[in-house]
Amino acid sequence: MAKFVPVEPFDIVIFGGTGDLSRRKLLPALYHRWVDGQIPENSTIVGTARSEMDIAAYRAVAREACEKASGKSWDAAAWDEFEKILHYVTIDATNPEGDWEGLKSKLTSEEDRPRIFYLATSPHLYVDICRALGAVDLSGGFSRVVLEKPIGTDLASAQAINDGVAEVFAERQVFRIDHYLGKETVQNLMVLRFANILFEPLWSQNYIDHVQITVAEDLGLEGRADYYDRSGALRDMVQNHLLQLLCLTAMEPPNDLDDDDIRTEKIKVLKALRPVTEADARRLTVRGQYAAGIHAGQPVKGYVEELSATEGSKTETFVAIKAEINNWRWTGVPFYLRTGKRMSSRHSDIVIQFKRAPHNLFGEQFGNVNKLVIRLQPDEAVRLYVQIKEPGPGGLRVKSLPLNLSYAESFMLRYPDAYERLLMDVVRGNLSLFMRRDEVEAAWRWVDGLIEAWEASGYTPETYPAGTDGPMSAAMLMDRDNRSWWKEN
Repeated sequence: MAKFVPVEPFDIVIFGGTGDLSRRKLLPALYHRWVDGQIPENSTIVGTARSEMDIAAYRAVAREACEKASGKSWDAAAWDEFEKILHYVTIDATNPEGDWEGLKSKLTSEEDRPRIFYLATSPHLYVDICRALGAVDLSGGFSRVVLEKPIGTDLASAQAINDGVAEVFAERQVFRIDHYLGKETVQNLMVLRFANILFEPLWSQNYIDHVQITVAEDLGLEGRADYYDRSGALRDMVQNHLLQLLCLTAMEPPNDLDDDDIRTEKIKVLKALRPVTEADARRLTVRGQYAAGIHAGQPVKGYVEELSATEGSKTETFVAIKAEINNWRWTGVPFYLRTGKRMSSRHSDIVIQFKRAPHNLFGEQFGNVNKLVIRLQPDEAVRLYVQIKEPGPGGLRVKSLPLNLSYAESFMLRYPDAYERLLMDVVRGNLSLFMRRDEVEAAWRWVDGLIEAWEASGYTPETYPAGTDGPMSAAMLMDRDNRSWWKEN
C-alpha cells in the first residue's frame, strides 16, 4: 500500500488559474493530495487570471475540473472542505500596476511558510510576473517559483528568461518543471539502477546493445495549433522530455540523493552528447509531418488541414534521432529517440536492449536477447524480458516472456500522478526532480545545433499517414543498424 506523508502548511498562487493546465492538471492534483490527507487544512490556494469573476464562480470552475478528473472516485464531501482553502484574485500579469497588493493580502505573513508561485502562463510572461512579485516583497524567504516548459524557444531566449527570473529569485528558489520526471517509473529508474546490484554492473557498452526512448501520441493538435506550429516536435518534446529521460538512463551514479549531485550528473550527459552536423542530419535524424489518415477507425485530417494553413507548413510533428554519448560508459551504444503526433497508439517507453549471449546454444531462431522495458504511459510498469523454455513435449522451444511489475497491480492504492508528486516536492523544497539553469541551457545548445543542421541541409519533413508509426525513414534509421523499433505484442 502506498503511504502519503503530509507536508507542512503552505500557500500556492497559480498564475493562469483558469487556463487549460490548471483545469486539467494543477487543481485536480491539489484536490487529490487533499483527499489523501497530504495538504493541511490551514494551507491556502489562490488562482489568478485576467478574467473578472468572484470566488463562487472560480470555485465552480475548479469543482467541474476536479470532478471530471476524479471520475468515479469523486468525493463531494471532501470537496466541500477543500474549496474553503481555494481563493481567486483578478490580475493581468502584464500590468505591474495591477492588484498585486490584493494578492499579497490573501497570503499568510509567516516568514518560514513555503510560498509557491506557479507560472502556468506563456513563458514570455515569466520575467514580468517575477519582477511584479519582487516589487511587492513576495520573492524572499521561503518563496519559490515554478516555471513550466518550454523555457524559451532556443538558447538565447532561454538565457534571457533565466536572467530575468534570476534578478528576483535565487537559483535555489526556481523549480523548472518537467512533468515526465514526476512519473513513478521514471523515478524508479534510479532505484532500479542504483539499489539493485543486478543491473548497475551491466549498465554500459559491455552488455547493452542499444537504448530506445519513445514518447508517442495518438492525438493531433488539440487546440494547440498556434503554439505548436511555432515549436514543432523537437522543441516541444525532445528538448525537455526525451533528453531528460536520456539523462536519467545514461547518467553516472551520483554521490548521494542531494538535488545538485543528481542534476550535475545529468548535465554531464548533455555535454557528452555528440552534436548533429549538417553532414549527419539526414543519416542520424528523421523529420516527419502527419498527413490525413485513420485514427480509432475514423478518418482524420492531416497536420496542414488541422492548422488551416493556406501555404502549408514545414513544422515537424515527428522526430527520430540516433544520438550518441561520447564517454567511457556509452561510446558505441546508440540511443534512439522517437516522438510524434497522430501515431498508431499513445505510449511512452524506455527500452534497454541487452546484447546477445556470446555463444547461442539454442539457435539463431530463438533470439536469446534480454531487454528491460520501462513503460511510462499509459499503464506504468517495469518488465524484464527473459528467455524460458515453453512447456510441453516435442523438442526444446524457447520463448521470451516478461517478469512484470505493474504499478496498478502491485500498489493497491491510487498512487499520485506526476503533477501531484512534483507539487508536493516543491512544498518540501526538493529540487532533485527539477531542472537547473545550466541543464536547460545545455539541452537547448544541443537542440539548436540540430535545428541549424536541418536548416543548412534543407531537410524538410517527410509525410506519414495519421495512425501509423511515423515515416518509413524512421524504420530505415533502425534497419540500417540491423535493429527495429520495439513494439509490445
